[in-house]
Formats: sequence, structure tokens, C-alpha cells
Amino acid sequence: MALSADAPISDVVILDVPTSTFEVTQWRDGESQQIQDCLAEETPVALIYNGVSHAVMLATAQDLEDFALGFSLSEGIIECASELYDVKVSVQPNGVELHCEIASERFAQLKERRRTLAGKTGCGLCGAESLQQAMRYPKAIKSQATFEVASIQRGLQAIQLQQQLQQKTGATHASAFVLADGTVSMVREDVGRHNALDKLVGALAKTEQPEDGFIITTSRASFEMVQKTASAGISLLVAISAPTGLAVRIATQYGLTLVGFARAHQYVVYSHGERIL
Repeated sequence: MALSADAPISDVVILDVPTSTFEVTQWRDGESQQIQDCLAEETPVALIYNGVSHAVMLATAQDLEDFALGFSLSEGIIECASELYDVKVSVQPNGVELHCEIASERFAQLKERRRTLAGKTGCGLCGAESLQQAMRYPKAIKSQATFEVASIQRGLQAIQLQQQLQQKTGATHASAFVLADGTVSMVREDVGRHNALDKLVGALAKTEQPEDGFIITTSRASFEMVQKTASAGISLLVAISAPTGLAVRIATQYGLTLVGFARAHQYVVYSHGERIL
């Protein structure tokens, strides 16, 4: 696929597919060859609640129903999965719309929260109209679950084999739910680390997963990643990269065990290490 710089946006945005193939020139050891390269696609995805647009995210166009539910839960738009009545996926010329029907009480709260905000929002903390709204803190985690070091190591090894988009493109993040014995029970991928975690949170909300599981993310552990994990009631977040200082402080205060720089034979525990045996 080849697109000119002045192509219309409807020709540039590839809709409703997770990957696309491009013909590229590969240079190696001083020689070149033409090959087909598989790239991850990012598509504008609009989240619309009861007919009102709330946010537009750049995301991978798969597991979108999970994304809608997980985003709604982790952003505090709804409090439980049953308050999201329906999700309709609508492909438009320049993106994908997720039409979410939520409980009237939650919609009234959403409108009040956004009453002074003009236009659409982006990712992360964008879309909040005050610092108080942006810095939403989770409930304290009371879980007494503990985890063996070997389970973390098994989970880290297993997640690599289940990252199908990453294997094809090398450009996506993954979030995985790992059982206490190290078995990876569920993986969601996306070009955005927050999106991958939202998709996983949404998928978990549809099932009855054991309370003593944990999450592995193939990214750094920012405030939002800690916030979303703790809001889902999960007591351990394992990241393969570094956390931020704010993430560590929030994890410490609200009872989340936070592990960073996780590799097969090493890791760093930043908070509540008593859960790791």
C-alpha cells in the first residue's frame, strides 16, 4: 500500500483492521531487497455515550466491545459492567464509532462532569475539566493474595507467545491476566498501552476470574496504568519497564503491589512486596 502525502484522510485511515501490509525496502549488510512488511494499524475510535461524544482514541480496531466496557469502567463512567447496556460498532469514513448505552444515572453524572468541556478529548488524562477529576484515586485494595516469584516468571515467558499482533508487527503493547500459578488466561493487544489494559479490564468484567490473579503489561507503569489496575480490584501489576514516581506513590498508598523492570530472572519491587513470596 502506498499513499501520497496529500491523500484525503478517508484514504489515509484504514478502518476496522488491526494490520496492513506495505511494500518496503529492507537494507541489511549493505544490500537491499523489496519485502512485504506487516504494520499495526491505529484507527480513530470515538466513544459515544447515549448519543453524546465523549472521547476519541487512537486504537487497534479489534476487541472493541471489550475496549468500550474497560474504558467505561476504568475511567469511572460506570461503576459495574451491568450499567453498560449495549455497544454498537459503527464504521465511518474516517474512523470507528462505539455507541455505548449506559444507565441514565451514570449518563447524568458524565454530563455534569463534562459540562464546561468543549470538543472531543484525547487519551490519558485529557478530557477532565479539573485536576480533581483528572487525578481520580482508586479504592484501597484489601486483597490478601500472595504470588510466587516463579508465577511471575512463568507469566512473563508465556505472554510473549500470545502476543500475535506484536509478533506480526513489532509495534503493539499487551496486557495479560495471569493466574496465581503463572498461567496466562487472557491477553489483549493494542498500539496504546492504556487501550490494551482497558480491553483487558473489559474482557475480565465479562467473566468470573479468580481474585488472586495479576496483570502483566509490556509497557512502563504510569499513574494511569496503576489507577486502572487498582480500580479493577487487582492487587499486583507487573511491568517490563520502569514506573513513574507518581505511580509508585499511588500504588504504595492504595495497596497495590507494583513490580517494574520485570525479566525472566530479575525484577524490582516498588510497593507492597509482602505479596510476593
